[in-house]
Amino acid sequence: MIRLGLTGSIGMGKSTTARMFAEEGCALWDADAAVHRLYASGGAAVEPIGAAYPDAVEDGAVSRAALRGIIARDPQALKRIEEIVHPLVAQDRAEFLDRTEADIVVLDIPLLFETGGEREMDAVACVTVSAEEQERRVLARSSMTREEFRQIRDNQMPDAEKRARSDFVIETDTLEHARAQVQAVVETLRRGWQRNA
Repeated sequence: MIRLGLTGSIGMGKSTTARMFAEEGCALWDADAAVHRLYASGGAAVEPIGAAYPDAVEDGAVSRAALRGIIARDPQALKRIEEIVHPLVAQDRAEFLDRTEADIVVLDIPLLFETGGEREMDAVACVTVSAEEQERRVLARSSMTREEFRQIRDNQMPDAEKRARSDFVIETDTLEHARAQVQAVVETLRRGWQRNA
């Protein structure tokens, strides 16, 4: 089994690219979806987060809006929440890897490099698009303001650095171009690709 880390900044087309890998027969694990499962009613993160921050739990589930408020008031809260959630996400990923029989597993992890997760991958693919198109997409699809978007973008590792550290770069300027690049990556991996040491 080949573990392919898929990363990219906000608005770069990562979710769409991840679905293209799934269409090529790859198994897909999504870090954001794992967090949603952990935060949902009955999820493994509800009790420990509730113990640390009782105001964060509403109707038996972790409220992301409440967490954002807590983090805004207490800068130390983010680190404490990550200490609770990251091991649970890692456990979710390990269980997924144990269950899957696919030859290629795509691990969709937005903060792959920021968390050092690339060390656990056999290869890394980064999705990218021009800064102008990135901003246009984010502002078109969400209620986020330009200032909010730029704050999130500026807190992420720069796109150029992610591209430089990745084994594959997938440009998502058009769906057809992105799909052709995904197919090329899958073909390369299935031919027995080895990362150069």
